Amino acid sequence: MLAFAGISALVVLHELGHFTAAKATGMRVEKFSLFFGPWLFKVRRGETEYGIASIPLGGYVKITGMNPDEELPPDVAPRAYYHQPVWKRIVVIAAGPAMSVLVAFLLLFALAFGSAKLTKEVGAVTKGYPAASVLRPGDRIVSVDGKEGDQATIAAQISKHKCAGKPRAGCRARTPAVLRIDRGGRLLTLNVRPQYDPQLKRTIVGFRYATKPLNPSIPGAASTAGNLMWIVTKGTVHAIVRIFQPEQRKQISGVVGSYEITREAFKFDVRRALAFLALISLSLGIINLFPFLPLDGGHIFWSLVEKLRGRRVSFRVMEQASVLGFMLVIFLFAIGLSNDIGRLTGGGFNSR
Repeated sequence: MLAFAGISALVVLHELGHFTAAKATGMRVEKFSLFFGPWLFKVRRGETEYGIASIPLGGYVKITGMNPDEELPPDVAPRAYYHQPVWKRIVVIAAGPAMSVLVAFLLLFALAFGSAKLTKEVGAVTKGYPAASVLRPGDRIVSVDGKEGDQATIAAQISKHKCAGKPRAGCRARTPAVLRIDRGGRLLTLNVRPQYDPQLKRTIVGFRYATKPLNPSIPGAASTAGNLMWIVTKGTVHAIVRIFQPEQRKQISGVVGSYEITREAFKFDVRRALAFLALISLSLGIINLFPFLPLDGGHIFWSLVEKLRGRRVSFRVMEQASVLGFMLVIFLFAIGLSNDIGRLTGGGFNSR
């Protein structure tokens, strides 16, 4: 329920960006809807209907005159979308993604306070795993099999040691991982056979890294949020651009996946769940800026084309060009849904 509420809030805030900008620029807003399809509930306030629809796949704001060829009554035509200057239209359309990006920043900024970063030192060992007999809290991991790197690199190197045959809970790897550690200034070499963890679906040694509080200043928290957003932005664009590569397609998640990951995150703690919501909001903003209709970026693109041409682009041309955008959206939805089904039937979503 919390996950559903969180994702619904992201949709409402995104559409609220469009809604607020439309009202501020004098446009006429007919509808503000959470979700699509027939409405389950609606209420009219002034000239706008607000409601909740039956298909939980996003939401929309309906502004009068989004079709440039539409004939409108004289009393509403001056406030129609396509009767406004190009700059106003761009502001209204860009306000949705901008709101999503702002929400992501504010969440990550707030989460930077009270957060901690992983060190390369062992914080605790897991009972029943190989680390329990060889590692101690305070040991610093220098390398695995001669390979140095960050925590993710170390984990990936350990997981290269596989069990014989089909992996099963508790099986030990055929070959030992060679751990080079620093224990109180002494360099030690330890041979450890990693053990398969069915939840993580890989072999592990069985320890947790120690953490160090960040205690950032306000500029430091802003920098931390900005850096993480830049990393996610690059990753999102990279995944979409290389969508035809099988490994990239596996990274895409749909509505079900976003909901399920957030739901699982709430099981661990609220901070983790809010971090996931921030990343979902950021991805929502980024993807919507791709220059294809019906995405927000498509509306911005055609507004800029109109500005450069000095005259309006016919709705027929935009409809024909939007086929590519619809295909992209459907393709992304299909891949995300397929991946979600695979994860649901093949072991779930690992949010840890």
